[in-house]
Amino acid sequence: MTTFGSARWQGGLKDGKGWLSTKSGALKDTPYGFAARFEGKPGANPEELIGAAHAGCFTMALSKILGEAGMTAQEMNTQADVTLEKIGDAFAITKVHLTLRANIPGADNGKFQEAAAKAKAGCPVSKLLKAEITLDAALV
Repeated sequence: MTTFGSARWQGGLKDGKGWLSTKSGALKDTPYGFAARFEGKPGANPEELIGAAHAGCFTMALSKILGEAGMTAQEMNTQADVTLEKIGDAFAITKVHLTLRANIPGADNGKFQEAAAKAKAGCPVSKLLKAEITLDAALV
């Protein structure tokens, strides 16, 4: 499977503006720019999109692993906090912290933690990232 996301940009780094789109249309000309990325202004930024992709990938991988272990989640909520840091003259994503809260009726916590760790290591986005990836998983 191959899919795509695209970016369009006009202007310089700080005064420019851009738009992000995806093949599915989930994003269509979604604005992004320097102020949204570095100054907390409205608009999308690449790191939050990576966070959403990582949270989604991890949660789907976990759903598969839980099913193989005979568990089905009533609901799972995952947040991926993506850290962007300046290292030398450039920026790098240095870590991602996944926070998972799952409601899985009758689940054994040990098996749940094992499944979550396996999903963290095995999801394709985790494999892509060179950042440190940590996980806080809890049954609620």
